[in-house]
Amino acid sequence: MGNKFICMSKKDMKNGGIGSKSKRGGSISKRRSSMEEELLHRQALAMAIQQHQLSQRFDNNNGSMSRRIGSTSSRRRAAAATSSDPFSPSTTVKQLPEFLENIKTKKFVFVHGEGFGAWCWYKSIALLEENGLLPIALDLSGSGIDLTDIKDVNTLADYSKPLVDFLQKLPEDDKVILVGHSSGGACISYALEHFPEKISKAVYLCATMVSDGQKPFDVFAEELGSAELFSPESKSLIYGNGKDNPPTGFMFEKQHMHGLYFNQSPSKDVALAMVSMRPIPLGPMMEKLSLSSEKYGTGRRFYIQSLDDHALSPDVQEKLVRENPPEGVFKIKGSDHCPFFSKPQSLHKILLDIAQIA
Repeated sequence: MGNKFICMSKKDMKNGGIGSKSKRGGSISKRRSSMEEELLHRQALAMAIQQHQLSQRFDNNNGSMSRRIGSTSSRRRAAAATSSDPFSPSTTVKQLPEFLENIKTKKFVFVHGEGFGAWCWYKSIALLEENGLLPIALDLSGSGIDLTDIKDVNTLADYSKPLVDFLQKLPEDDKVILVGHSSGGACISYALEHFPEKISKAVYLCATMVSDGQKPFDVFAEELGSAELFSPESKSLIYGNGKDNPPTGFMFEKQHMHGLYFNQSPSKDVALAMVSMRPIPLGPMMEKLSLSSEKYGTGRRFYIQSLDDHALSPDVQEKLVRENPPEGVFKIKGSDHCPFFSKPQSLHKILLDIAQIA
């Protein structure tokens, strides 16, 4: 991602010593706080803009972001050591730590959830790259920097096209570890059904790990209540084909997003999300998945639960695991619906643990 947020802590902002509790000091503190918030907002905007600019240098034939998201520091070190293209894989891949040398599948493919994009994985990308692994984050159709209009994203096949294109182009003997967040879980289930031979493991991060015949939205309906969301007065619905036709997308109001998604996330990441999130195509969320025991059923699935999640509560996640048991279940304490923001180190450790499972 390149840009780092530089936020002064309250301790750093204190004047200290004689007069620090004076009205003048309080006024200065308020002005500094206001300036800090403005700086934070500008940095979030700059990060989103830079991400778009960098993407023009990536191989974007599939509408995907490359694995270089979030690793500007490693690129700078590589650029200093060689005059070759800093975006070349040879300049970023490091020697694996000894305990990771036996990992069979080193490629991670990250699939974002509703409203998000490849940008949301920047911390996980950087941490995995630091360990010499090969992470890639994709933009699904109509998400991130993918320019598809969501009114044209009507099916799960449409929505998952960048992921499908990526998997189709993998060498015959190549496999990846798929990681899907939230509604992105439906996309990796779709991929498991169509490309089981390309997927070493599928990791559902507080995700919609639905069963055969179930719709991704069914999972959220229990938590959010579909009646209110789809009422005529709802401000969340988007009518891309006009009010006389069914809605084509939805987008939670910003004041609701914080409580649902980011109740434990750092303010800088919330600011980034507020300027980067996009409306969600409704069609794919309402489609029933067709999953077979011969294909999807042979996949190795793992589930990561977030225990302070307000969008997909721990009870709902437990129900998903109970009804569609994966090979392994991991839990992250103190994480909201976005562990890649709120608990990146905990998520990173679990991903390494899953990668090492024989």
